[in-house]
Amino acid sequence: MTDTRKSPSLFVFLAVLLGFTLLMTLLSEGYGSGHLSTSFIKTLGKTLCLCLAALAMDLIWGYAGILSLGHMAFFAIGGYMIGMWLMYARTREIVEAALSQGGLPATPQELEQGIASQIFGVVGASDLPAIWGFAYSFPLQMALVVLVPGLLALVFGWLAFRSRVTGVYLSILTQAMTLALALYLFQNDSGLRGNNGLSGLQNLPGLTDVGQDKLSMWFFWASALALGLAYLLMTWIVSGKFGSVIRAIRDDEARVRFLGYSVEGYKLFVFTLTAVIIALAGALYYPQAGIINPAELAPTASIYLAVWVAIGGRGRLYGAVIGAAVVSLLSSWFTGGRAPSIPLGFGTLDWVNWWQVLLGLTFVLVTLFAPKGLGGLFDTLAGLRSPNRRGAPLGPDQGALQEREALK
Repeated sequence: MTDTRKSPSLFVFLAVLLGFTLLMTLLSEGYGSGHLSTSFIKTLGKTLCLCLAALAMDLIWGYAGILSLGHMAFFAIGGYMIGMWLMYARTREIVEAALSQGGLPATPQELEQGIASQIFGVVGASDLPAIWGFAYSFPLQMALVVLVPGLLALVFGWLAFRSRVTGVYLSILTQAMTLALALYLFQNDSGLRGNNGLSGLQNLPGLTDVGQDKLSMWFFWASALALGLAYLLMTWIVSGKFGSVIRAIRDDEARVRFLGYSVEGYKLFVFTLTAVIIALAGALYYPQAGIINPAELAPTASIYLAVWVAIGGRGRLYGAVIGAAVVSLLSSWFTGGRAPSIPLGFGTLDWVNWWQVLLGLTFVLVTLFAPKGLGGLFDTLAGLRSPNRRGAPLGPDQGALQEREALK
């Protein structure tokens, strides 16, 4: 059986997350002293969602060895699914208030027509597409947050893994899937407002009297809770036999298949599970962002996800969280215009334009000289070392708590 007590990082992580959540609550505008602005709390909440996505990416890449460059597509799908309910329910309140001023109660047909015109008038349509058939129901849309990305990942993964597509070819396929989905959503007749996307998601239906200072804290708490539960789940998975098998698949897939394990089944389970977790992260992220559009599905977003995990240290759950948090917060600081420009005599170094170059350079340097990432620093401070295997084969991946040893 799985024993999470063998993973001391679990209790350290949960304690740090709890302490951080309590501290931010005490400093927030909604429930504390007001030292932290509502916009900053939203930034922290979104960062926790990105950490949750990185955690899932570490499971599939760092532990199972599957480099998916399309998982942020599931992140956006989760956002679209919850965004449909948020936009529909909020628009319904506005339309009902407007029609009630006429003196006579609106018919269901008038109400439906008014909602459709409000939402899709921007793309020249006046009818609700069929995919909005469950947008009136929060429970049904939450079910779709799980079912839509889960089924997409299940079908895609089954087709790819049964064909034994691996390595860079699988990465290209996942990126192609993301690009195709993004190009489709850019069309106005996709049923999701094309390039306009879904907006006004920060306004929760029925809670117009609750300020954003309190709503931001609610989402911050929900994001922290989701991250903590996901970390507990991931630790439970990788600490037992299942974790040993997927690490073996990462290091020597042919040998694991020869031993009689269903390699494709393990891969498919991890691929689908991580897709659902990332979709839930997206469902928490976009109400805090307030808007979602097809640009969120760009393949570069999934590349960023891999960069976060690599910088944090793949094969370490806490490393993925550290990498996502550090890079995300630095990105907000550099691209938000808060980083001072540096005069160079012949020109000015503007971080808004050069931040991505710095990020790319950091990724290259970490890959070449510090494959254990930022998480490796914590290993050193904590005195954690890889087990001495006395020259036994350790697999090709140096970034997953493995070491190079001389034959003895």
